[in-house]
Amino acid sequence: MLAAERDHQLKLLYDRYIRYLFIACAFLITLIIVSIIVFVGQQGILTFKTISPGEFFLSAKWDPMENKFGALSFIAGTFYVTLLSVAMGAPLGLAAAVFMAKVAPPGLREIMRPATDLYVAIPSIVYGFVGLTLLVPFIRVFFGVNTGFGLFAASVILAIMILPTIISISEDAIRAVPQTLEEASLALGATRWQTIWRVLLPAALPGILTSIILAMARAVGETMAVQMVIGNTPLLAASLFTPTATLTSEIVVEMGNTPFGSAWGNSLFLMALVLLLVSLLMIIIIRRIAARRAM
Repeated sequence: MLAAERDHQLKLLYDRYIRYLFIACAFLITLIIVSIIVFVGQQGILTFKTISPGEFFLSAKWDPMENKFGALSFIAGTFYVTLLSVAMGAPLGLAAAVFMAKVAPPGLREIMRPATDLYVAIPSIVYGFVGLTLLVPFIRVFFGVNTGFGLFAASVILAIMILPTIISISEDAIRAVPQTLEEASLALGATRWQTIWRVLLPAALPGILTSIILAMARAVGETMAVQMVIGNTPLLAASLFTPTATLTSEIVVEMGNTPFGSAWGNSLFLMALVLLLVSLLMIIIIRRIAARRAM
């Protein structure tokens, strides 16, 4: 009896220590994230000693040699590429998720799901290299443009890269819809496709929206693949085939050449801060959607 009580006390002690360990890990992660935001923010805010916020956010003139640090072209390029890639990738990803969840035979689904998960492991630089060697020349020849670099090439590459995120999460959301809803729809005389379109997809909408927002976050933060096919020109894109740049691609191209603490370097830190804030905003949106789904 005493041995059993002693073992019980030891288990309680272990549980308490493990709980403290988890709390310490969560606190450490929070501290690291806050430190990154504070450091990037402090360096970025120093940009406004040289230029005004209006010039940084509303001007497209980027010329470090003349102390011109207008980031509008990079901000616009980031949002254009993100929206275009989601517009291309979301319908394809959702269609693939519906096929895997409700149409594909079990044997085919058992092959497609691991293949989709493996799809995520492909390095982004491989996508960029394929886009540089195959997609860009194809765009140049097929559309008759000068270079083939630009928003369209970057959006196509990103659309392919975000497909696994949309497919995996959307499929899980569709399969999580109670079977009784589908059976009730079929019992009332609805066809299979009417059931999918008017019952399953609306019921799974919070999960589908979560997948799309996560895909947008992936597209916003993507660097190497975009940098290789977008053209890296600090100009506002006049068309889908005009070379331009995004926040991430410009940071990668210029960060190694800028002295730390200079106005040029600080402006790059401010661009990184904008990316951080956009990512945090998307995380907040995802949590709000998840909270509504739980209700």
